[in-house]
Amino acid sequence: MCGICGAIGFDSKENGEAVVRRMLAAIVHRGPDEEGILVAPPVVAGTRRLSIIDLPGGSQPIWNESGTLAVVYNGEIYNFRELRQQLEASGHKFRTHSDTEVVVHAYEQWGEDCAAKFHGMFAFAVIELPQGRTGRAASVFLARDPLGIKPLYYTQTSEAFLFASEVRALLASRCVAPQLSAEAVPSYLLFGSVCEPATMVQGVFSLPPGHSLKIRADEPLRSAEPRSYWDFAKDFSKLADAKHQSAAPDSAGAASAVRSLLEESVRGHLIADVPIGVFLSSGLDSTVIAALASQVQKGVHTFTVAFPDSEFSEAEIARATAQRLGTEHSELTLSSVEMVARLDEAVASFDQPSMDGINTFFVSWAARQAGLKVALSGLGSDELFGGYTSFRATSQVARIAAVAGFFPQPLRQLVNSGFKHTKTYRGAPDVFRKALAAWLDPKLFPSPYFYTRALFTPRTVAGRLGEDASAWHAMPWTKWFADAAREAHAMDPFTRISWLELRSYLVNTLLRDTDAMSMRHSLEVRVPFLDVPLVEYVLGVPEALKRNPRKPKSLLIDAMKDLLPAEVISQNKRTFTFPWETWLRGKLGERVAVGLGDWSPALHERFDGRFALAVWRDFLRGRTTWSRPWSLYVLNEWAKRNLSVSESAAEPNHKTAAAHVA
Repeated sequence: MCGICGAIGFDSKENGEAVVRRMLAAIVHRGPDEEGILVAPPVVAGTRRLSIIDLPGGSQPIWNESGTLAVVYNGEIYNFRELRQQLEASGHKFRTHSDTEVVVHAYEQWGEDCAAKFHGMFAFAVIELPQGRTGRAASVFLARDPLGIKPLYYTQTSEAFLFASEVRALLASRCVAPQLSAEAVPSYLLFGSVCEPATMVQGVFSLPPGHSLKIRADEPLRSAEPRSYWDFAKDFSKLADAKHQSAAPDSAGAASAVRSLLEESVRGHLIADVPIGVFLSSGLDSTVIAALASQVQKGVHTFTVAFPDSEFSEAEIARATAQRLGTEHSELTLSSVEMVARLDEAVASFDQPSMDGINTFFVSWAARQAGLKVALSGLGSDELFGGYTSFRATSQVARIAAVAGFFPQPLRQLVNSGFKHTKTYRGAPDVFRKALAAWLDPKLFPSPYFYTRALFTPRTVAGRLGEDASAWHAMPWTKWFADAAREAHAMDPFTRISWLELRSYLVNTLLRDTDAMSMRHSLEVRVPFLDVPLVEYVLGVPEALKRNPRKPKSLLIDAMKDLLPAEVISQNKRTFTFPWETWLRGKLGERVAVGLGDWSPALHERFDGRFALAVWRDFLRGRTTWSRPWSLYVLNEWAKRNLSVSESAAEPNHKTAAAHVA
């Protein structure tokens, strides 16, 4: 696990190296063990290493035998031993035992197709030097894992093409203006995080999951065009056609296959030359991972965040599970006082703003304090097995949107106005806001699913930004959503939601936050549920074997029931979250109110702070949930730390900024 960065286009060795060293200094936390750099004008590439596999031999960059290829790499490839055997059989000679060296030889053997052969989480850059180590670099090949577990960002200036594991590393290069991306703001307000492939910095983009990019170093810089190498939607269509020719698996067969794939995934994710832990809550997903890990390896560490308020604490069930499994268990009890004391440090750890992620900051800190470098997480299970309310709510929203198409806009607006004054609406305003958003603008999003994930309604966002929501259709993040919806079209309703969750909420919020917050503590978090063979299999299982209204995530439970405590199976779905509602009405709320009153000049270019204060007042009056003011607080704090005001900044549209929040 590492952080990587690089620059392409500086003919001056000194200039290119200076830029990369500034970026490396900004990501020391990602790899405190070692630094490596390759200088081959017009390319300079660097890496910070967190040593986990082959501690003495995995230093980067790693070269092929002839010195014509080098790699800087972030992540873990869990099938590297199998790939190594194939490559050695083809004549490749290895000098280390690290998974990193497999990448460079795989590129030598299979070229750009190598990325599709890797099972794991990764972001890497392979540098081609046709004349060897002392020659000039000819090109750089970049790739990111299929699910987007590891991040990779890039930007193109008039002078160079830059890439890095974090947005803030690109800002540290001093080649990127720290200015707000106007296109990213609506996606953040709509969903509580910046949506792929945009970032909150103008001109900086994320290489999308399952995509690669090749830059020719000696040719004039052109617009970067990422290429997809993992097209599961196309494979899914072929799989569906094949299933018509053969019998579909029954429930027992599907459960058995899931169990086998999960066991194989956990076994691969436990490969390391350092101790490994598991994030353990009271929930199903982390219990599954802990149970399987304990079967493979003795002395597994488990970690739980507990709260003084027993209503929110998962410690009791997690403690009983750990005792049953025989793990070395630790608990971190976090009070609102301690949260406030470390608030600045936690918020400063966001590489991009998000309404989520603080929980991972604290549990990662606890794991690192215990001396661990690696922890396993249950992320990805809800997306695959149907743990979210979106699996039920999407069909309801779809019906509302379908009915809305039969009514003219003025009548839909009249119905909306009348319903907002009812007691039903006042009892659960945020739930009905999403439904009414689909009623008012049924065709705005490419799928009804996106209404279920909305934080603020489209009309609220468009009104506060002073723009027409139809303008969003031309933005890159909307195209990403539209592509995901198109890819999901041939899937059954259950699998369609799984796919959209994987391509939106998971990658835009959960995985990005997990990477930033864990790496802030130099901790690698692995996600066994997102092993590609497991993901592809579960997505291909018929809906009838995955959807059970009386038993959510029934396929996973059936696959694992012999290892799961009864209290874990029987309890209602709980999300691993902090008691925000309570905390924000105490000392933490005082800090948030002060922060929202000190509005970032960079954000002021798009919308002023009166909107944020109106949201805060709505929260205090019980008109909205905690996630809205909290998301604005994090956005504001991130902007104050990372952005500046452009010289051509225009005054925002204040006409609707102080209006009631919808």
